[in-house]
Amino acid sequence: MTIDKITRRGLVLGSIALMTSGCGSGVREAFSPISSAFAVPRGMDPRLRRQEVAYQGSEAPGTLVVNTYERFLYAVQRDGSATRYGIAVGEEGLTLKGRATIERKEQWPSWTPTASMIRRKPHLAQYAGGVPGGPNNPLGARALYLYRGGRDTYFRLHGTNEPWLIGQAVSNGCIRLTNEDILYLYDNTPLGTPVLIV
Repeated sequence: MTIDKITRRGLVLGSIALMTSGCGSGVREAFSPISSAFAVPRGMDPRLRRQEVAYQGSEAPGTLVVNTYERFLYAVQRDGSATRYGIAVGEEGLTLKGRATIERKEQWPSWTPTASMIRRKPHLAQYAGGVPGGPNNPLGARALYLYRGGRDTYFRLHGTNEPWLIGQAVSNGCIRLTNEDILYLYDNTPLGTPVLIV
């Protein structure tokens, strides 16, 4: 080994030791949850991963179409295609239907369960004061807020810290995407985007 290689190796090892000494748990806390929050689960059905597909529907380019039965969200493009995302949807009877508009977007949104959510699931009362944004928040890395007639519907397109649930009907009505996918959708969805939920 040359002296140059030893020096570089020593520098790298020394840097790692310095970063982990004295504040090792802080480093793990700062980075581990974030990396796991963005992990796509192994064994995820390939059809649920983000991909370009042909779009045969009648919605205009720029529209988001959420098909709760298929468990897909389609971002309609101009060329007869769409970006398709696998989603998790609301439990039976808890999904918004019809048209809405994206009127608000948040990075690492906070979450507070509604009174009706707490009635259905009393264990959520422990979060009645709200959960700050971050990797442990149920809304994940980003949220797009659905409005009708200028009023918040309390339904969201958002990330999740439980990506293994994509493809299932498990939520309190909101549409969940992997954090990786919600980041992509967030960056490519302007305010005012129309949404159709079928």
